Amino acid sequence: MPEGWEWDDTLFLGSAPYYRRGRLPYAPGLPDVLADALALDGRGRLLDVGCGPGTLALGLAHLFGDVVGVDPDGGMIAEAERQARGTGVSAKTRWVRARAEELPLDLGTFTGAAFGQSFHWMERDLVASVVKDMLVPGGALLHLADLKTETRTADGLPHPAVPYAEITALTERYLGPVRRAGRGMLRHGTPGDEAAVLTRAGYAGPRRYVVPGGQELVRTREDVAAWVFSLSFSAPHLFGGQRDAFEADLARLLREASPSGRFSERGPSTEVFVWDGPG
Repeated sequence: MPEGWEWDDTLFLGSAPYYRRGRLPYAPGLPDVLADALALDGRGRLLDVGCGPGTLALGLAHLFGDVVGVDPDGGMIAEAERQARGTGVSAKTRWVRARAEELPLDLGTFTGAAFGQSFHWMERDLVASVVKDMLVPGGALLHLADLKTETRTADGLPHPAVPYAEITALTERYLGPVRRAGRGMLRHGTPGDEAAVLTRAGYAGPRRYVVPGGQELVRTREDVAAWVFSLSFSAPHLFGGQRDAFEADLARLLREASPSGRFSERGPSTEVFVWDGPG
């Protein structure tokens, strides 16, 4: 959990309707890489911890016989349930509103436990230890994130790049330069060094995989606005009575950046660390 910060239930308040549209996708080859890495045959169980609206869990559901997503945000759980119905996998998915720190919740044992850009919000030593006991022999913990070391540009693509720097400056004009998170502030950012945490908990490894992205994406102004509101540090509730003014300024910025209303970017690569649990 971030130093000097305490979790509260407003962390992603109001972000759920924007998350799936706004966030960039995982690299398209991710399911195949995980199927090979874990020797999946469609009969195992997946636990997605901090599942959000089910983006990762639903993208991997065809690889497992049973999928359980856990998230403390009621809006995210409702959105995951809606998406599961829309994709026809409700019968094999279950969505539980709870914090990771409340596990194991009598959910049983799992082939894989995935943390898709969520582990840093948790009491990591506690959660890592509890989840290890929830894995079957041969099971693994999966830590997934966008590859942070790559440079992605819109060079050669048909539309202007998303003006991320200008969006950040606008957001800071409304919310201040210190990153907001729920009712608190992230003065020291989010923690890293997951390897030390997972080694302390008794996991072996890791095996590292980089799933290449680079696919051409076309983003509308509405997609980019959804990205802004999908983020913890610019969640809708943080703007309070200034939200309408912020939205108007954001819309103006995006119109000026791309009169056509379209932006180009390339999808990020996905970095996966596979940590082996019980032998």
